[in-house]
Amino acid sequence: MGVDVLATVDEPRGLARIGTGARASLAIATVAGLLAAALVLWLIGSVTIAAGFLGAAIVLAGVAVVVARLLPARAAPGGEVDWSVAHALAEASGDAVAVTDRGGRLVCANDRYAALFAGYATPPSLPLDGDGADRLASAGRAAWRDGRAQCDGLMLGGEMLAATVLRAGADGDCLVWRLVEGQGGAAPERLADAIAGTLGVRAGEAGIMAAVIDVDGHVLAANPVLRARAGDAEIVGNDLAQYLAGDADRLVRFVAEGEMATPMRLVQLPLGDRADSPILVAMVDAEGTIAHGAAADVEALVMLMPFGVALVDREGRFMQMNAAFARAVSAEPTAPPLYPGDLVVREDKSVVADAVRRFAGGGGRSMDFAVRLKDHPDEPIVFSIASARGLGDAAVLLSLKDNGEENRLKREVAQATKMQAVGQLAGGVAHDFNNILTAIIGHCDLMLMRHSPGDSDYDDIQQIRANSNRAASLTRQLLAFSRQQTLRPQVLQLPDVVSEVSNLLRRLMGETVRMEVKHGRDQGSVRADPGQLEQVVVNLAVNARDAMVSKPGDGPHRLTIQTRSVPIAEVRRRGDIMPVGDYTALEVTDTGTGIPLEVQHKIFEPFFTTKEVGKGTGLGLSTVYGIVKQSGGYIFADSRPGQGATFTVYLPVHAASGDGPVATPLASNNRLRTGELWGSGTILLVEDEDMVRAVAERALTRQGYTVLAAENGEAALELVDGIERPRLVVSDVMMPVMDGPTLATHLRRQLPGIPILFMSGYAEEQLRRSIDLDNVSFLPKPFSVQQLAEAVRDVLSREEGPEAAQLTGHGTA
Repeated sequence: MGVDVLATVDEPRGLARIGTGARASLAIATVAGLLAAALVLWLIGSVTIAAGFLGAAIVLAGVAVVVARLLPARAAPGGEVDWSVAHALAEASGDAVAVTDRGGRLVCANDRYAALFAGYATPPSLPLDGDGADRLASAGRAAWRDGRAQCDGLMLGGEMLAATVLRAGADGDCLVWRLVEGQGGAAPERLADAIAGTLGVRAGEAGIMAAVIDVDGHVLAANPVLRARAGDAEIVGNDLAQYLAGDADRLVRFVAEGEMATPMRLVQLPLGDRADSPILVAMVDAEGTIAHGAAADVEALVMLMPFGVALVDREGRFMQMNAAFARAVSAEPTAPPLYPGDLVVREDKSVVADAVRRFAGGGGRSMDFAVRLKDHPDEPIVFSIASARGLGDAAVLLSLKDNGEENRLKREVAQATKMQAVGQLAGGVAHDFNNILTAIIGHCDLMLMRHSPGDSDYDDIQQIRANSNRAASLTRQLLAFSRQQTLRPQVLQLPDVVSEVSNLLRRLMGETVRMEVKHGRDQGSVRADPGQLEQVVVNLAVNARDAMVSKPGDGPHRLTIQTRSVPIAEVRRRGDIMPVGDYTALEVTDTGTGIPLEVQHKIFEPFFTTKEVGKGTGLGLSTVYGIVKQSGGYIFADSRPGQGATFTVYLPVHAASGDGPVATPLASNNRLRTGELWGSGTILLVEDEDMVRAVAERALTRQGYTVLAAENGEAALELVDGIERPRLVVSDVMMPVMDGPTLATHLRRQLPGIPILFMSGYAEEQLRRSIDLDNVSFLPKPFSVQQLAEAVRDVLSREEGPEAAQLTGHGTA
């Protein structure tokens, strides 16, 4: 019938030797013979007759022993055990059943047991997950002691098991192990069914009113005693709050019982980490306590919780913790922690101890606080603590929630906020530096006009100008980081941009780095500045090269540049920081040293670098960050120390529209023209920085123009009263009292259509969004004398035509 008997009780050893009764009969016969022989000798004094009596007694005893050995012996009680009944009962059960004897040997097991454990393993040494075997052994010891033990929450290959261990046998010398599959889970649905069923009845008998409610407070399940005291048998589906009233002592009572009703303590436990998870509500009379016999019900309730829950007694010691709590805190099953403070780092011990002591004394209802566990000190978790007085010997209920994902989102938001603040600061600093550099470069240009190559001062002036241009490059990088640089966006393909710089990158990588370029299919086009995207690729590649060159070990290292389309699933994995949409990705992957975890949140900050002093400005990645953000994209760095890093740039796919081609810049500081730059007429110059105003005035005067200079907008309006119409207005954008756009609006009312050339250290793209004026040109700072002359002539040429500009020109710069 499929039941194996693996061990049986030994045969009675009395069947092989003289039994205890036979030995007793022989002794009695011998004693009787001796007494009879002594009596005969005393009465008649004959030794011969006395010896005859003694011999006859011995012969009779021997005959009795022989007869006892030849007759069938009856087994002693408790000797051989008939297992056929146990076999039949075990096989009749659909659960896994096994029986072990006092020596721990497996004597009986059914087919389900053999199938579940792939053979006849001897309990408690079963192949259970985690600490299951140790917990089952503890249950076995408890069953020998108490007669019965229960062990829930066991796992076998990811499946739940619940074990019941019973002491059985006439002499209590066997253990019956019953393992039920699919039990011991902690689903809220199972808990709701249990509350509405037998567990709820038993909890009610112990004085516990329990219900499961949804996030809106509607009852999903309630035990009979709660329905009875609420006065509504149809309470399911209704709002639980309508049946309760609170008082000044933070206690509740049932409205149906009136104002003189017994007050109750209420405990709420969310049954999951989601916002819409059901909530378990338990209430006990504040004036009474749970009977000692209800402790098992409380323990069963705790074990059903779908998250980590533990009970702490009045002395601050753990009474019980469920499996989820033990796993979360990495508590050793063989040596569970004694106090909650044993779980956390030293700095948090006093906080936990104070909270447990306060709530054990009834102070407060619940509180959340963050702690760091000893086993995971880098990832804080949230402890929820509530007073549990009235729940038997328990005084405090502890639950925990892993808020690692929440902390990650907070760090990303904080990082984005910090980067925005640093960007605004960098933009303001760059703007002020651009004014200073404009003055320095302008004065150098004016001095070079009075010196020729070979003069003693010519080389010094050139050196000053070169260093100024180098400083201007740094300010442009700061503006890139702060997203305030001037971009010239075009609709393009990322593979084309990578191809343009591939040859340059191969030379930059050197002999020890092998570069590999991959392009995916079906990539959407993007709208960005091709020159700036090339700078992104170059900066990321050079940064990767430096990381690989500094890594010890044999080469060659590998740099992989890949462009590809982005699936929606990948966008969703990036979280709320990146909205769902169509993107094209640029990935730069290296095999270098990786980015240490402690500095990963700083790598995009300006002037932060891990390179040696003198080998980096700390603006490479910050420039990349600014260009990507200003282009409407996102950048992420994924790295594990010692395993390289991957920088992924996501740019939104451009949606084609009828907006027409992108306008070309009105003035460019990247070209030097050798045509005639001289002119005539009046130009109104408005600049609040004295040094910039002085340079621009001298430069325009040398080009033949009549310059009217004003230090602010109000002074400029006073100058134009009563004079001829100026040909052009050259004005700064950001000025005190009256800024450039406001001045331009007033001038257009007095002098309709007058051309305006704005100067600014901020980005043209940013300014054009805030300036609602047409026929406006833009010259970025810092600029040279020749660039200012070119910009002025470009504007005048468009206003009067190239012929007029050619007639007014009568010299070269």
